[in-house]
Amino acid sequence: MKLAFLYAGQGAQHVGMGRDLYEIYPAFRQVLDSAPVDFDLKTLCFDGPEDQLNDTRYTQPCMVAFAAGVTALLREAGITPDYAAGLSLGEYSALQCAGVFDAKTAISLVAFRGQAMADAVQGRPCGMAAVLGMDRDALKAVCAEASDAGVVECTNFNCPGQIVISGDAAAVDKAGELAKAAGAKRVLPLKVSGPFHTSLMAPAGDALREKFQSVDFGTMEIPVLFNCLGDLKGEADTIPNLLEQQVQSSVYLEDTIRRLGELGVDTVVEIGPGRTLSGFVKKTVKGIKCYPVETAEELQAAIAALRGE
Repeated sequence: MKLAFLYAGQGAQHVGMGRDLYEIYPAFRQVLDSAPVDFDLKTLCFDGPEDQLNDTRYTQPCMVAFAAGVTALLREAGITPDYAAGLSLGEYSALQCAGVFDAKTAISLVAFRGQAMADAVQGRPCGMAAVLGMDRDALKAVCAEASDAGVVECTNFNCPGQIVISGDAAAVDKAGELAKAAGAKRVLPLKVSGPFHTSLMAPAGDALREKFQSVDFGTMEIPVLFNCLGDLKGEADTIPNLLEQQVQSSVYLEDTIRRLGELGVDTVVEIGPGRTLSGFVKKTVKGIKCYPVETAEELQAAIAALRGE
């Protein structure tokens, strides 16, 4: 078996996430209780309000704390991956899993990242939408046509037939209508609060570059596949530069999943709320077993299956 951990990104969050894990497992409880944030992270995850949980300033540390807690529980069970990757925000969790950050540093960093991303487009109406049933080149042409209404770019290449567009709200709406006219099966608005992974995030990239100068980046003990590459990093790449680039450029998750298949990965544990990434894996590479882990029941099922019990 060759195992990869795949970490969920923003948009998967929901009120109630992690409650049962917190009640049952001390290691999970310790991560949430010690999160270095200036709000009640545990209460926000468990009880909401939903609109605050969906605000990127709060979503990001909540999601990374959840992921760090689950990673700790899997490690306690003796389960570590051969590779790690994450969708957007989930990349920080993958790096935490790989030893680049400890849990507190990862949570603190994404709290800063979330604020920087919110500040980058403060007061600017923005949006994201998933476009189903169009290929990359066709949708890029649609975005170019809609650009007279503002910035709109292809930002997440999730799996065959699913691409996310982001940018100014009016431009995203126009691109969505043009996409449907050009043959897209569906256009689904996403519950996120900013034009993530677009050029509009350049100020957030600048803020992260400055922030990273005071961050200790540990040695990567497990290979991580990076969003902006869809692959392992090259010798000339640095993690700070890749994370700076990531916030303002496209996420190549489909390419990442294909690369995991090429590397021999046959089993994936999806860490985070929901099963979205497992769906992407199944639509991209055949034959990879997926074990989503959000609840205590799913955790125990995954541990048993990975141990061959």
